[in-house]
Amino acid sequence: MTTTLSTTDRAIGVRQRARLVVVLAITSGATDAIGFLALGSAFTSVMTGNMVLLGVGAADRDLQAVGLVSVAIASFMLGAAVGARTAGEARDDDTVWPRAVTIALAVELVLFAVFAAWWWAEGSAPGERVFLPMLALNAAALGLQSSAIQRFGVSGLSTTYLTGTLTTVVIRLTQGKGLRTVGHSLLILAGLVTGAAIATALLELAPAAVPALQLVSVGGVLAVACLSRSMRPAAPEPELPTRPARARTGSGRRS
Repeated sequence: MTTTLSTTDRAIGVRQRARLVVVLAITSGATDAIGFLALGSAFTSVMTGNMVLLGVGAADRDLQAVGLVSVAIASFMLGAAVGARTAGEARDDDTVWPRAVTIALAVELVLFAVFAAWWWAEGSAPGERVFLPMLALNAAALGLQSSAIQRFGVSGLSTTYLTGTLTTVVIRLTQGKGLRTVGHSLLILAGLVTGAAIATALLELAPAAVPALQLVSVGGVLAVACLSRSMRPAAPEPELPTRPARARTGSGRRS
């Protein structure tokens, strides 16, 4: 039996999903700040910025910078490819939060867990010799997240590359469409900034807690997505067994 959410439950699920997307934007902001401040000054999701840094490094003949940025770009592309294959394309019969998105984000969480273990093994102060592989882990994780979010099929929705989101906000406000039409986009942008600010503060005050921000945010998103009844189909009602039709026996008269 095919099961679907009621219109009310689906609307609740869409609102919950919107909040979880903001949390993922916090993860992106935090991870970018970690890459830029602690892993050699390269971004893990802002590939436009990395391409600019690649050009600057090439012009300055800074091979270390070129290497770091190139690894970040390649790792993000690899993660995006894995995310696209794992999450797949949006379908008309999708639930609010397809199971494939959960699987993709679970892979992202594993990458962050490996990064966390490595970060702590380095005494929460990784040296230059491990910048490349640790940066690669984070960039791959965000590339995977970036592709996975596309499964929702919401035009313009992103948790990583947000220049387009900012442009959309400006256009809609300029056209007089009001804050209500850009409210979620503003929350995503605020989440990105908030994540970067929190990660920066942790790097200065409590570096051992830096990976926990990534683990808690993505882990929390997965927990809510798995437990929320509004973002997955309701359990099908059991079908009652049917009795076989009793054959009728005719009673004829004897002549």
